Amino acid sequence: MIEDAQLEALQCHFTWDLDPNRSKLLTLMDKLQDIGTEEGNFWLGQVYNLQGYIHFLLGSADEAKSFFSRAAEAFRRMREPDEGPWLLVNYGNQAWLHHRQGEEAESRACLSKVEALMEEYPSPSEDELHPEVYAEKAWTLMQFSKEKKRLAADIFQRAMRMQPDVVEWQTSYVLGLTSLFKHSDTGLEGDDWEKMRQAKEQDPENLYLAAQNTFSNLLRKERVLKMKHVNFTSPLMRGLNWQQRLWKNTQTTQSCLHEEVISLYPHSSFVKRMDLASVYAKSNQGLAKSDQIYRELLARDLEPAETQVLFNNYAKYLNSERRDRQRSIKYHMKAAEIPIDSFFRQSSIKTLEKIRDKRRDRMCREIDECLARLEEPQ
Repeated sequence: MIEDAQLEALQCHFTWDLDPNRSKLLTLMDKLQDIGTEEGNFWLGQVYNLQGYIHFLLGSADEAKSFFSRAAEAFRRMREPDEGPWLLVNYGNQAWLHHRQGEEAESRACLSKVEALMEEYPSPSEDELHPEVYAEKAWTLMQFSKEKKRLAADIFQRAMRMQPDVVEWQTSYVLGLTSLFKHSDTGLEGDDWEKMRQAKEQDPENLYLAAQNTFSNLLRKERVLKMKHVNFTSPLMRGLNWQQRLWKNTQTTQSCLHEEVISLYPHSSFVKRMDLASVYAKSNQGLAKSDQIYRELLARDLEPAETQVLFNNYAKYLNSERRDRQRSIKYHMKAAEIPIDSFFRQSSIKTLEKIRDKRRDRMCREIDECLARLEEPQ
């Protein structure tokens, strides 16, 4: 029988405390299917590893096994030699999967492969993981929450200090930084901006990096005051192409493109549906379709973080498009009362504070009570 401690000591998706909810898993499924099928993608093996883990969490062990096998094959095609430290995470995943399936002999075989690789390819630093493991862990964490993205940035830096010549690690590190500034008014600044510039010089063919660089430039120079509705940091690589087309087309065409994206990515189109509601609100089709979209979203069984995003966006819609200030305030209070620290919560809190400070609204007393509750220890 394999000891639990042996499996817990492995560095792989099963031990990285990813803790995604079902909604996040389905969103990632769409994203990874979109970006993970291109031959020559440096991160193809890592994409397949994450897909395998997602399928396991969703209850499909056979699909998980298939994707873990694809990951191993992708690494062998893209790396020299065939066996190397880039397979440590994959063998760890397979060891866990076999163990969960009751296949102890197969699990032990994978553990032996991990031990052999660690002996043949020791980490350059005794008290740290191998840089290949750090890089895959960082890339994986980048796909999750803001807190995990911050951790990913630190882990990428460790990998790059140990192995500074891998351009793709530097590019992904910078892209991770840009996602942390998703709702910033200024984008990257200072040292981070210099890292973006260097990454672009070292990886000039990376179109996603080029697009992010262009957007950061716009943020610095113009604060994108007229482009707030454009979501450049969509998790879907193909989404960047949609956004470029949105700039150049009429609002009618914008709605068609949004509808097409929603049909392509049914599980990850939550934000796109709100974008579509904004487009409808400013088009000849009027507010009826926008209202319908929000009614459908409000009726969904969403995760708390998604509900918070929805309440914040709906509050803004009610105020700017429907001129319904009282309902807008109520939804800002609902967003603020969801105990998840995020840009959307802070946005609602700031809006409520501004209204309270002016002391002109009849709901000021309710706002005071709401803000007071937020200050109480949880």
